Amino acid sequence: MAKVIMYCTEVCPYCVRAEHLLRRKGVSEIDKIRIDLHPEQRDLMIQRTGRRTVPQIYINETHVGGYDDMAALDQDGGLDPLLAQP
Repeated sequence: MAKVIMYCTEVCPYCVRAEHLLRRKGVSEIDKIRIDLHPEQRDLMIQRTGRRTVPQIYINETHVGGYDDMAALDQDGGLDPLLAQP
């Protein structure tokens, strides 16, 4: 299974939705980077993604985007193959 990294905060409803979608897809381990607890990580997230909102999701080295981006990728059939990559 692919390595999943998610920049998130505790109170973000889209972060919760993203995690639920990933869990339904069989992802058992998500490396959560809490930018509310570690503000320095917010700057790194912005540098890395060019975005300021959470969640920001990486599958392996591929930046998937936020929840809406990932849900659209799933609708288009692209999420499962990405998650299947080691």
